[in-house]
Amino acid sequence: MRIKGLIFDFDGTLGDSRECGILATQKAFSEMALTIPDEATIAYYMGIPIERSFLEMANKPLSEEELRELLKVFRRDYQLFEEKTLKVFEGIPELLAILKEKGINCFVVSSKKTDVLDRNLKGLGIADYFVETIGSDKVSHYKPHPEGITVILANHALQKEEVLMIGDATFDIEMGKAAGVGTVAVAWGSHDEETLLSVDPDFFIKQPLDLLPFID
Repeated sequence: MRIKGLIFDFDGTLGDSRECGILATQKAFSEMALTIPDEATIAYYMGIPIERSFLEMANKPLSEEELRELLKVFRRDYQLFEEKTLKVFEGIPELLAILKEKGINCFVVSSKKTDVLDRNLKGLGIADYFVETIGSDKVSHYKPHPEGITVILANHALQKEEVLMIGDATFDIEMGKAAGVGTVAVAWGSHDEETLLSVDPDFFIKQPLDLLPFID
């Protein structure tokens, strides 16, 4: 069956937010007098919402109030860093332009809040390529739960066989599998090839334009 819809993760797949995420996380943890996570730990958890990942990275249990303040500080710091550090991955704009010409609808499911996701897409100059964006505030269950994908399938009358989920983290691939859609792991994000292959994606690509043979 012909592919009609492509669902992209954002961080590590469309946008290179590694530096921004690391700087903002370490600054926020420092400001909250928490042990500062190392870069590898922060990068690993970039695929899931900070509401959950910060609890995993904190060196002590956090109360609801402490977590709420940590999230507030992080979001403030992230916005400070994003203008200078957030970049679109090489090849992504070219890929999106080709997909638009082919008439394939593109979507984003991200662990970011939707307003931040939309701001980032706009800042990178690629917002207009996407039909719908689903942030963590639009679902009740976070990745790897399939809700973000099932919402898109329902909203746009897409069949599972017509859709691919594309992401850089095991959480993205697990989400796609749970939703019953095809999965594409990418080599340029937070999780390495061995880690990604351990969750058995349908396809593995090393650069954005490598996706094209799988949609024709």
